[in-house]
Amino acid sequence: MKKLLFASHNPSKVSELIRLTSSYLEIDTLADLNYTKEIPETGETLEENALQKAQTIYNEFSIPCFSDDSGLFIHALGGEPGVHSAHYSGSRNHSLNNQLVLDKLKGVSQREAYFKTVFCLVFNSEEHIFFEGIVKGQIASEPQGSGGFGYDPIFIPEGHTGTFGTLDAAVKAQLSHRARATQQLIKFLAETYK
Repeated sequence: MKKLLFASHNPSKVSELIRLTSSYLEIDTLADLNYTKEIPETGETLEENALQKAQTIYNEFSIPCFSDDSGLFIHALGGEPGVHSAHYSGSRNHSLNNQLVLDKLKGVSQREAYFKTVFCLVFNSEEHIFFEGIVKGQIASEPQGSGGFGYDPIFIPEGHTGTFGTLDAAVKAQLSHRARATQQLIKFLAETYK
């Protein structure tokens, strides 16, 4: 399988996936299908949301596809924002979401967190498989850098002193949660479709 549909309306995720898979996989997008409807995300876990999104698109177009759901999990906040990361502040505004996290962690010294991505690959109406990527780190005291998207400006991955927002895209592509899930997906496809 050399071509696969990525079921996401998020242009930042689409761009990142295209970069991560360009040497092995051609990514089709919802824009290629002129699909503009909002895809439901009503699950209480990343796995449920990823499956729901991929299944929605498969049911409509009957083509193999995958989707992702990602979240930032902060230990001191009981795992928040977690599955609600994209609209934690009540909106999809990255700056507002980041600021809410920083406000809630004001005066908190234990700032351990992890990013998690779950991909769901749907082959047909009955078959699906999950791939997971996790990167551990901590929350910065203030936003740093303008690279990346989402919570990247406030998340410092293990082994680094700067946030994802400050790291070169090539470095992030080696260690991010989405990159790790992508590596698993590509390995599976390579072994399954030799």
